[in-house]
Amino acid sequence: MANSGSVIRHFNHLLGELDAVYHDLSFRLGMSDSVSKILYTICDAGTSCPLHLICQRTGLSKQTVNSALRKLEREGLVYLQAADARSKTVCLTPKGDRFCDGTARKILGMENQVLESWSQEEVQQYLELTERFLTELREKAQSV
Repeated sequence: MANSGSVIRHFNHLLGELDAVYHDLSFRLGMSDSVSKILYTICDAGTSCPLHLICQRTGLSKQTVNSALRKLEREGLVYLQAADARSKTVCLTPKGDRFCDGTARKILGMENQVLESWSQEEVQQYLELTERFLTELREKAQSV
């Protein structure tokens, strides 16, 4: 591709702006980015989610996730439950479930409204191309 430099700049610009929208939305809803990502991930899974999946799906470091979870525990929004000897599940408390109605689930609802305005083919193409880019970039990153 002749203009791959300008394409990747445009792509990175869009990713940055998208991240800024999520940051602004989290701020408007009274949450830090890390808390927003964690609650979003739990709500996307239902009312609980394995801790290792939260780290994987948010892209946050274990230290950042653990720090944010301690804050959420102090506020009475989540609790950790042993899944087995080596893993934990993060669960919403009733208070956390109500809090998510006006925060993380609100974000999920907005995203769903946007995607529902697209055709099924557009959604499928977007997902396939994004996953392809992720897979190929991940493979290249392994060689570094």
